[in-house]
Amino acid sequence: MLRDITLGQYFPGNTVAHRLDPRTKILLLIIYIVALFSAKSWVSYGAVLVCLAAAIAVSRIRLSVMLKGMKPLIFIIVLTAGLNLFYGRGEPIAQWWIFKITREGIRAAIFMAGRIIMLVMGTFMLTYTTSPIMLTYGLELLLNPLKKLKVPVHELAMMMSMALRLIPTLIEETDKIMSAQKARGAQFDTGNLIEKAKAMLPILIPLFLSSFRRADELATAMEARCYHGGEGRTRLKVLKLTGRDFTALGLGLAVCVGVIVLARFAL
Repeated sequence: MLRDITLGQYFPGNTVAHRLDPRTKILLLIIYIVALFSAKSWVSYGAVLVCLAAAIAVSRIRLSVMLKGMKPLIFIIVLTAGLNLFYGRGEPIAQWWIFKITREGIRAAIFMAGRIIMLVMGTFMLTYTTSPIMLTYGLELLLNPLKKLKVPVHELAMMMSMALRLIPTLIEETDKIMSAQKARGAQFDTGNLIEKAKAMLPILIPLFLSSFRRADELATAMEARCYHGGEGRTRLKVLKLTGRDFTALGLGLAVCVGVIVLARFAL
């Protein structure tokens, strides 16, 4: 299950999605989220789904990779859908004790599950097609106006990027620790909930120690390279918006407005 978590990974490529400016992709993700949460009908959700499918096709990221990354979230998706299914309003189709299934509940369950899946997949598209360095640079440039308010934009962008980049590393480290503990006879899948929680201690303690050691090594490496924040730093590659980026932003805004209109007027 741990190996199925792909958030934070980057898949190099030379597609249109990979060549877009990171600022454009961050803004497109924000527009996509606004459109997704504005969708209220089958037609509007279908429009968002078509846009997501087009983005996956353009990036040439295999659908199997996207679905593999969804496996750790199955429990959350099922739980959310179940809560919406059994606590929907309207005339019940079936009822048992305090639980009832209504048409509105079924509709809400499908919409909520679809919203979570499309939201996560859209986030995956950003990290899959953008390297951590470029993501940091793009985020820093977008937040530059906050520097006038004395906000440490560079440091915030750097911390967010490093946290995202270390997710696959920590997952790999956790998998190694679990394999080592299993080789020593540890069992993580047996017993009740309390016993399973206690069985996680031999994993959490080495993981915390490894994380602190890795953070200390990273800080030492940055100090050895005379890192002192963002002031006076230059970039090997200077980002510049092109016609491709403006076209993508225009299409994204058009789709978002269309989804809002469909959500308001479509049946």
